[in-house]
Amino acid sequence: MSTAVPIVLAGARGHGRWHVDNILRLQEKGVVRLAGICELTPLAVDEIPEGLGTPVQSADFGALLDTTGARIAVICTPIPTHTDLALTAAERGVHILLEKPPAPSYAEFRRMADGVAKAGVVCQIGFQSLGSHAVPAIRELIAEGAIGEVMGVGGAGAWARDEAYYRRAPWAGRRRLNGVDVVDGVLTNPLAHAVTTGLALLGATRAQDVIRVETELLRANDIESDDTSCVRVSTRNGPVTVAATLCAEEPGEPYVLVHGDHGRITYWYKQDRVLLQRAGHGPEETEYGRTDLLENLVEHLTTGAALLVEPDATGAFMKVVEAIRLADDPAALPSDAWHLLPGENRRVVRGIDGLVAASADTLALYSELGASWALPKEVST
Repeated sequence: MSTAVPIVLAGARGHGRWHVDNILRLQEKGVVRLAGICELTPLAVDEIPEGLGTPVQSADFGALLDTTGARIAVICTPIPTHTDLALTAAERGVHILLEKPPAPSYAEFRRMADGVAKAGVVCQIGFQSLGSHAVPAIRELIAEGAIGEVMGVGGAGAWARDEAYYRRAPWAGRRRLNGVDVVDGVLTNPLAHAVTTGLALLGATRAQDVIRVETELLRANDIESDDTSCVRVSTRNGPVTVAATLCAEEPGEPYVLVHGDHGRITYWYKQDRVLLQRAGHGPEETEYGRTDLLENLVEHLTTGAALLVEPDATGAFMKVVEAIRLADDPAALPSDAWHLLPGENRRVVRGIDGLVAASADTLALYSELGASWALPKEVST
């Protein structure tokens, strides 16, 4: 354990439990050591998995970094806190794994990224799908011309979240809270990977790659933000369209679809599974491995391995977040467009699964697919 990198985790509940388990996995391998946990309310003994030891706990993030001698901070806290906490770590020379989305606005993203760069520390953004070995493999297939000229990328995400999901935290389902941007919508948080992965496959990851963003933001739930939306990002390399909902009829695995003039590639990014379909060949399906982003950050610091998701590699995604932030507040779907599933206590939009899939297939927005409830698109340049 003497060579294990000391880590402080900010945010150990909710999605933070995933990071707790991942840190335990890496600690058992001797890669890291959990030195501290930052939570407003300390974790009880039964909330800390056996094998993690007794990390120091404090609600004061800066003091915790100072007292533990942490070399890495994993930040999995509410979206509006990301920038300030990242800069608190950077000012102390502590490297960062920052949960997605990295910030609620492009200005906050730049403040974070520029501050981290000035401090001379490393920041990895937690888009786990970009650690998949499928991403470079697909990029290589595209470069080889396996599906001909690429026409664009479509993304589809049909997920389900019950009404309790929006009550789990004060910021859940909010666009703003106490005058501060949150932007917790379907495309910016739960299905943000679909947007980021689509942009990555097209090689359009940086802010300057984005030409314009078209949005259609709607909601079936009684929330401030959007739960059923689509976006089309015009980039220097072509269009990326993503349709997503948290009100699916039959929830399924999200995917991105690369369209070529001689074939297509489907990538189920949570499963690291790729289907190649092209003219003159039978379908070819491959499952790939994945590099954990925290492990990659440690390897970058200890061996010089290439960092997989530096902040500027998410600049294009943050341009999408900014377009959604600046768009009109999401429109409520008409009451006859959705119904409540009592047994699951969640709202379901009729026909949404088919619309989401059709958008990925055609690179069209809901309004262009003839959805009766769709609004005219908003355009941000």
